[in-house]
Amino acid sequence: MQPDIASPSLRQALRQKRRALDPRQQRQHSQAVCRHLLRLPWLLQARHIGLYLGTDGEVDLRPLQQALRHRPQKLYLPVLRPGQTQRLWFAPYRPGDCLRPNRFGIAEPITRYRPPLNLRRLDLVLMPLVGFDDRLHRLGMGGGYYDRSFAFLRRGRWHRPRLLGVAHECQRLTRLQPKPWDLAMDALVTERGLYLPEPKKGPHWAVPGRRVIGARLFT
Repeated sequence: MQPDIASPSLRQALRQKRRALDPRQQRQHSQAVCRHLLRLPWLLQARHIGLYLGTDGEVDLRPLQQALRHRPQKLYLPVLRPGQTQRLWFAPYRPGDCLRPNRFGIAEPITRYRPPLNLRRLDLVLMPLVGFDDRLHRLGMGGGYYDRSFAFLRRGRWHRPRLLGVAHECQRLTRLQPKPWDLAMDALVTERGLYLPEPKKGPHWAVPGRRVIGARLFT
């Protein structure tokens, strides 16, 4: 799989859209997204949850972290995997843990102290993204880190973790053209609510066995 370099101008425009949200809008969107997530059975029933620390205008999941502090769910953050090109580990994380920046300046847990979890043991992964479309295809930063790390889901033998995109509504597009290696999202949440795919008989664009023709919004 090669890095996606086809849409740098589109990515830049979408990143600028989310950065243009003022602090009040950012706070309101983040609080709304976290409220939606806290009603989601996938999250409430999960034991191991992968999430991210928001940067560059991404939805801030700190309200969710605080709400889960005294619940049984265990949280994990992505870590660039050493010696593995463009792949991720997920290491245990608790709010307040000591973190250090990776080569992209994104804070990561220190895996020397807390070893990462096998990705197949994650129940749910909350994924940041740059854009999404009406069929729940995801436009990431272009490096393919999530697609490579969770490529085992395309084989059809594994059904977890569920992949849940997190975005602002302003990052929505009408149509994306996914690559053969692009992973489909199981659902997506914005400040408006939760988008779930609608099934259809026939071929799916990207992932065998996960057929999507559109998405319904649940608020």
